[in-house]
Amino acid sequence: MKKVIIVQRTDPGSDELKNKRQLSEMKDLAYAGDYYVIGEMIQSRYPDRKYHLGKGKVHELAMAVESLNAVKVIFCNELSSLQLYNITEICKCAVIDKFQLILEIFALRATTRRAKLQVELARLKYEIPRARTIVSHLKKEERPGFMGLGGYEDSYEQDIKGRIARIKDELGHVQNHNESLRSFRHAHGLSLVALAGYTNAGKSTLFNAIMDENVAVEDMLFTTLSPVARSMDVMGRKVILTDTVGFIEDLPHWLIDAFRSTLDEIFFADIILLVVDASEPLDIMHNKLLTCHETLWEQVHDASMITVMNKTDLISRESLNEKMEALRYLIPNTVLISAKTMDGLDDLRQKIRDRLPIWKRKEISMPLSEHSMSVLSWLFKEGVVHSVKYADQIIVDLEAREEIMNKIQSFSVK
Repeated sequence: MKKVIIVQRTDPGSDELKNKRQLSEMKDLAYAGDYYVIGEMIQSRYPDRKYHLGKGKVHELAMAVESLNAVKVIFCNELSSLQLYNITEICKCAVIDKFQLILEIFALRATTRRAKLQVELARLKYEIPRARTIVSHLKKEERPGFMGLGGYEDSYEQDIKGRIARIKDELGHVQNHNESLRSFRHAHGLSLVALAGYTNAGKSTLFNAIMDENVAVEDMLFTTLSPVARSMDVMGRKVILTDTVGFIEDLPHWLIDAFRSTLDEIFFADIILLVVDASEPLDIMHNKLLTCHETLWEQVHDASMITVMNKTDLISRESLNEKMEALRYLIPNTVLISAKTMDGLDDLRQKIRDRLPIWKRKEISMPLSEHSMSVLSWLFKEGVVHSVKYADQIIVDLEAREEIMNKIQSFSVK
């Protein structure tokens, strides 16, 4: 693993607990990016325009880099192009911020064509304003003659914009395919259920437990990047369950936009299972829930939300009740589970079943014929057949979506 130093600048008088939580999360992110944290540096001050930290602190950082043989410096704070350039010049090593680190992790995790395109799109959107600033800064030091950077600056920016347009076009075809597939699933009675939540809340472990699957699970941020979808039966109703990428605090809009076709698996679901790590301290749970709700608030389309309190095997019932009382306005339709021990999964299935789109239930009367037997076979696939009685006619106690009921109006309905 590559040795790095984590740097955090905090505003004077800011929330110390929040600062500690963000620093801890940065260390987890560094680990997920295959880095080994050998040192950390914290400074309380308002940001400097040129160096973000004080210039003296940057020189102190440079000495730490040299003495510890660090290959990279990672800032918890977002850095401007000028700040990145200046700090790199002094420290003589690679310098990145939180969002560049997230992009590196995404690049490590990307296995599908779509995921790789989304990572590249996010990187280019992040890069374009910074590249423009750095090239402009270099122009100030250019020598007259054929080595001038003016034409290069225009060409470089246009190349990035052209690549962004091509990626968006390809991802647009993917999104159109996803929407067509989603419509097809709905037309065939398959409701869409998506696992969402803060990264490392246990979504993939829950997916494996409820589906008897073997999706990769690690105690590491952003283990899941590409969505994994499977069909499952919930008390007679067929649904598609999707495991998706986790959220993280302060995700910028350009990153959400780049992963739009992936996040649409959540935004267009019929039911969202918001998975929460119930074993974490109350203040951390509160902030992570706020992050999830802020990410989902303006994006979801009439979806029902079920709050899945996971890892309840790691906490006492008394402590859990106290947390639920304190967070009650952020945890609608709560169900308590442990994906690891598989406790509470039946309760979760019942909660999903209760919140699925309502189907109509009717008794259908059909004549005894070969065609009716074919229709009956079709009804078993498209709805829930509670009972079938054979007499002078075939009497079917059927529960199904409205489209199915409309298609069988040619039969007499009791």
